[in-house]
Amino acid sequence: MKEPQKRPPGRYEISLSRIKDLPGHRRPRELAQEVGVSHAPDEVLLAILLRAGIPGQSVIDLARQVLDRHQGTLGQLAKATHDELRAIKGIGPVKALELQAALELGRRAAHGESPPLPVVREPKHVLELLQRQTGQLDQEVVWMLPLDQKYRLRRAPLEITKGILNASLSHPREVFREAIRLAAAAVIVAHNHPSGDPTPSAEDVQTTRQLIETGRVVGIQLLDHIIIGGNQPAPPPYVSLREAGLADFT
Repeated sequence: MKEPQKRPPGRYEISLSRIKDLPGHRRPRELAQEVGVSHAPDEVLLAILLRAGIPGQSVIDLARQVLDRHQGTLGQLAKATHDELRAIKGIGPVKALELQAALELGRRAAHGESPPLPVVREPKHVLELLQRQTGQLDQEVVWMLPLDQKYRLRRAPLEITKGILNASLSHPREVFREAIRLAAAAVIVAHNHPSGDPTPSAEDVQTTRQLIETGRVVGIQLLDHIIIGGNQPAPPPYVSLREAGLADFT
């Protein structure tokens, strides 16, 4: 077994070679039905509109390519001309027109573009998202942060369980079931220590290793496990198990 190495503070890096493109092997409509249209990732909704991919490229892959050509946002895609859309391999004149019509309907309904979800690249970003919620809790709560390949949140941090972290063996299943539904490329798990001391317990480390192994099986990388303590500036209000070298996240 590879010995985990202590990591210097820094930005997260998703191992793209280990990401299995699970959504590409599933029907976009099935994914949208499971998670609900309002929570479906952009590429899943776009794939529903595209309906079919091209030889050697699934419809999900084609949808991602369309988004990537437009800075990864629907706002930029909505500005694309008919000719610009047709220039993408797999997008003919009819598909281009259908995309333009759907995006224009969305723009008229919303009267503006939705603000982008936060980017999470470092442990401090997790703390900024969760610290206000953890300050008054008297029991442990586990959150999962689903990220896309550009480290943007798929949705707000999702509460997985309440209670003692090692009280249930369902954590890996619950974490990755939701991650798969949200078509996440990677996840970060976080939980609080009501005592205010973020020092990881042996159970915290063991649970983290179980989550890492489950992530490897399903093809969704666990980037980190953050333990949040109190709101006081010293000692540090959180511990990153990745930075502490307590588990092999590679």
